[in-house]
Order: sequence, then C-alpha cells, then structure tokens
Amino acid sequence: MRAAFPGRLGAMTTNVTTVPAYAAPAANAPLERTTVPRRPVGEHDVLIEIKYAGICHSDIHQARDGWGESIYPMVPGHEIAGVVAETGPGVTKFRVGDRVGVGCFVDSCRECDHCRQGLEQYCVTGGTGTYNARDKDGEPTYGGYSTHIVVDENYTLRIPEGIGLDEAARCSAPASPSTRRSPTGRPAPARRSRSSASAASATWASRSRTRSAPR
Repeated sequence: MRAAFPGRLGAMTTNVTTVPAYAAPAANAPLERTTVPRRPVGEHDVLIEIKYAGICHSDIHQARDGWGESIYPMVPGHEIAGVVAETGPGVTKFRVGDRVGVGCFVDSCRECDHCRQGLEQYCVTGGTGTYNARDKDGEPTYGGYSTHIVVDENYTLRIPEGIGLDEAARCSAPASPSTRRSPTGRPAPARRSRSSASAASATWASRSRTRSAPR
C-alpha cells in the first residue's frame, strides 16, 4: 500500500509549532488523529514536508510497548521521505525543494569519538530517536506519521533523483552505507555516506508499507 502525505501546510513558517499527526495514545489503543508540536526552524534545521512514511514492524512494537519505556502519546515513523519546505539561516547542505529523508535518529551527543568522526550511529550515548525519545530540551520526539517534521541538517538524508520518494520510504538501500562485519560478528564502523546520519537509514525496512497523513 502506498499513500501520499498531502502538503496541506505548504505555507508553514517558523511561527507554526503544531502539525496534524497520527498518534498512539496508549499501548492498547488504535492510532488517532491529533496534533503534535514541532520546534521552530532553528539555525541549522530543515522543515520537511512529509510525502511518505514507511510502516516498520518496530513502529508496531514501540506503539504497543512491546519493548517497554514507551512514551505516550506516540507518533511512530522513522522511514520518512519528503521535500524541504524551509531552511534555517545557517543551513548549507539543503535548499527548499530538495528531496530528503529521515532515518531512525535525529541527534546524538556530537562529542564522543564516533560523533566527531561522522559515525553518529555509534554514538556512545545512543543518540536521539526520531520518535519515542527525549530531545535535548526534555520534550518527546515525534515521528513521520505527520505532515511535517523539523530536523537538523546533519541528521537529514539526501534522496537521489533516480529514487522515487515512495521507494525511499520503503527501502534503505539507496542511502545506506556499506555495513561490514568484524571477525567477532559485530558490525564494523560504516563509511560516512552522503550525510553524517546516512547510516541511520540502514534500519529502514525494505518491504514496509507506507501510511497516509491525517486529512
């Protein structure tokens, strides 16, 4: 199933802080339409108009509190594909209209050896999840089952022109780095690819569905 995310908030500016979304209010409750806050577009942020978001089984586990420590209300979705609608004044990697994606994390400590090497996926603090996590301000993060998301440019992925946005939301291959295994069987550090957060897409589901945005 493929469903587009209509761009009903195309005129959204830094003054708008809430967007329509689908959220799980509790572990045993179905998703419901609601609104969630988005931070104003900061110096190095990009505002992304979400076109597609994959449905990964990990979203179901999280929404149903299958792994514990779920934060409600929860807006799942870490396989995000869309278009840049606005950029912060310090953004250098993207421009309005660029096709971009967001993987499973949106921030990290930026101070450990891995982060300084551009390997934030190995951040010793574990990084900040795209959803069901706490941002640096202590507020919950909300995922891609919404119309828009604000993400730091360094944790945003560029989607090549030859890849459809619907495909990008369902497959990790186009933006993923080569993941190697060490003799111990543990993942070896991946090479940096396209952006400092490219390896985040390695967890995108290759056969996940996509969910439509709230109408």
